[in-house]
Amino acid sequence: MQEITHIYIDGRFVEPHGTELSDLHNPATGAVFGHVRLGDVHDTRAAIAAAKRAFPVWSRSTKAERIALLHRLHEAMEARKQALLDAIILEYGAPASRATWMAAHASNSFMDAARALEDFDLTQRIGTADVIMEPVGVVGLITPWNSNAGFICNKLAYALAAGCTAVIKPSEMSAAQTQIVLEALHDAGAPPGLFNLVNGRGDVVGAEIAASPDISKISFTGSTAVGKSILRTAADTMKRVTLELGGKSPTIILDDADFAQAIPLALEAGFANSGQACIAGTRILVPASRLDDAIAAIRIALKKVKAGNSRDAATTIGPMVSQAQYDRVQRYIRLGIEAGATLVAGGTGHPDGLGGFFVKPTVFAHVTNDMTIAREEIFGPVLCVLTYEDEAEAIAIANDTPYGLQAYVISSSPYRAKAVASQIAAGRVVINGAPHDPAVPFGGFKQSGIGREYGVFGLQAYLEPKALLGVASA
Repeated sequence: MQEITHIYIDGRFVEPHGTELSDLHNPATGAVFGHVRLGDVHDTRAAIAAAKRAFPVWSRSTKAERIALLHRLHEAMEARKQALLDAIILEYGAPASRATWMAAHASNSFMDAARALEDFDLTQRIGTADVIMEPVGVVGLITPWNSNAGFICNKLAYALAAGCTAVIKPSEMSAAQTQIVLEALHDAGAPPGLFNLVNGRGDVVGAEIAASPDISKISFTGSTAVGKSILRTAADTMKRVTLELGGKSPTIILDDADFAQAIPLALEAGFANSGQACIAGTRILVPASRLDDAIAAIRIALKKVKAGNSRDAATTIGPMVSQAQYDRVQRYIRLGIEAGATLVAGGTGHPDGLGGFFVKPTVFAHVTNDMTIAREEIFGPVLCVLTYEDEAEAIAIANDTPYGLQAYVISSSPYRAKAVASQIAAGRVVINGAPHDPAVPFGGFKQSGIGREYGVFGLQAYLEPKALLGVASA
């Protein structure tokens, strides 16, 4: 039984003042494999105070000093990459291929931030003034369970690159991953107080971070409902916020697409991270005249979609993270059936031979965009196939959503795909399965969030411009 009994404040592992224990589950079986001791308001305030003490010195650090630390943090995370991968599989159930990417993303985030800082001028001459980009202050970083280590490292990397200090509130459901990240970051030898971490509940630790007058900015990834709550609380002290929230991403397959290639791409986008992804392409839009072709191609492509042992190379779908998430997905599948959508594959219950928190990879056809399963974020491997008559209707359906995080367009013509992509209201539009680019801004339109992460936009999110007028140019 794994027992995680410490938090991290002012460069040291310390026992929290809080005494509540939270179970850690193996989602493949549902069994408890450990416990984490949660921090409380007292611990959160101590972490904020440590970050506040460290800020004056770190905020005046040079670009070279920040880059050097980012390199050390990268190396420390690289040294723990296998241990992190194992923890991701145990605690989150990600298939090995996905877990490998997630572990690498955590370490690579520090190099991505170093490159962004290297090419960014912290002092710029604009008109008659020197404009100095100063760190915003102490920042609160709140991360979710669906890629906990990666979000910790990515947010922290850009905050440190900007000269900020941080208080981190990770998901308490991901404490095994968090522990490995903490041990690695500690080994990098950062000055005390630069980053502090308190395992705890959102309504306790997260709420204190959001309300504290000593926190200047919050970067939160999670649900739209919680993001709205943070935004309301942050307004009282005029905190800056970056919110990366929910999504209901469309995948538009144009009528010139080769379905033998397009449908597997669409399923990959929809089932990514076992469907537990804000960017998942869960609404697949196909020409009405080719619906039967699309369903036939989906049935063929689904033969390569497998839920099962995360260490099996053939597995593409892992379990849901918790019993609550399993129950949520089951409810949406029932709603789809009750609404009259056609089950192409999947349905309620566990896949054959599996228990724990596994759900059946599910695809509905004959879905209309007013159905609940097409409107609300399910956060599981449940996809909807919708039809359109022409390109204009496809774009209208794609944009008929309160979300706007990511979208996908598939076409045999890159020029036509680009023309359609340019009309979709989303922070990122992926054309023909283009891979993730860590230098490109990431964030959402509408209720998918505020602000951007990654690259120079992610760096600027932690900086405030100060104009010095009347300064002679060099």
